[in-house]
Amino acid sequence: MKKKKILLGMSGGVDSSVSAVLLQQQGYEVIGCTMKLWDPGDDEEESACCGNQAVYDAKRVCDQLGIPHYTINCKNEFKEKVVDHFIHEYKEARTPNPCVECNRYLKFGAFAKKAKELECDYIATGHYASIQFSDQYQQYVLKKSKEEKKDQTYFLYAIPKGELGRIIFPLQNHTNKEEIRKIAGENSLTVAQKKDSQEICFIPDNDYQGFLKKYAKNEKQKGNILLKNGEVLGQHQGLINYTIGQRKGIGISYQEPLYVLELKKERNEVVVGTEKQLYSKELYAKDVNWLVWDELKEPIKCSAKIRYRAKEASCMVYPNDDTVKVVFKKEQRAITPGQSVVFYDMDGIVLGGGKIL
Repeated sequence: MKKKKILLGMSGGVDSSVSAVLLQQQGYEVIGCTMKLWDPGDDEEESACCGNQAVYDAKRVCDQLGIPHYTINCKNEFKEKVVDHFIHEYKEARTPNPCVECNRYLKFGAFAKKAKELECDYIATGHYASIQFSDQYQQYVLKKSKEEKKDQTYFLYAIPKGELGRIIFPLQNHTNKEEIRKIAGENSLTVAQKKDSQEICFIPDNDYQGFLKKYAKNEKQKGNILLKNGEVLGQHQGLINYTIGQRKGIGISYQEPLYVLELKKERNEVVVGTEKQLYSKELYAKDVNWLVWDELKEPIKCSAKIRYRAKEASCMVYPNDDTVKVVFKKEQRAITPGQSVVFYDMDGIVLGGGKIL
């Protein structure tokens, strides 16, 4: 019987490398593929997951395992769909999530096209998530990983619904990173002890402000920092330097700690207040991608996360023309425009998600 062919996205890290081992053990014909996404400037550190070192490490693992390896140049699409979007959102006083855009357009967009070119039956990545067939929804669904602390479904809600049946996450049954590194060591993989990549791949030093100052051009326009009652407390150094919930770096002395509550793009103002004022129960979201139905026709009760590290919270979701209205049972801290809200059912199945307005 002919083996099923699978294209595996390889970042040169231990997760995707062990995924190659597991897929081989499961009897697939594995092809490794690394996307070249970003070339750093002369004064920038190279990313661990999308630079030249990533390609080199992935190719070495493929050579060890005796599988073919491809490199595909996605730099132009990555710049347009991810980096330019990241900069644009900050200019519009929103806090973006570039990993969501990368998964939508690159890892499950351009990558899926490459799989079809190579006549692969499936695509795979080293994400911590699960794809299963659901009797309830009568289709393949995206479900949370058993590794709760590393579950990455928050970043995956924007996958095209029609691709779910072609995706395999080899790590879905593994419960901790030590187990993954052990498998890598047992198979003598050169990346067994390689450090995990952190934060955003094209800003490996995590200096968001430095990156934006370099690439956002002419956006340092001073404006007022004020309380909700309109009292001006001082001047800010450009809206791109602030995000909702921020406390450090505001540069204002006050009788109690101040947090960023709102960024007013039209008035070029930063509104600050107490931590209590950060909490609210409602949000609206746009660009909603539903994974278990085509559209939301009536209100649903579910749970939702408003950021990757947030805990799921019970809520009601209401259809609202081309957006949805979300009302939480309990107040949520620092709901942030530009971030994603992701919806789950009681079994951990991802219902869908969208961008917070």
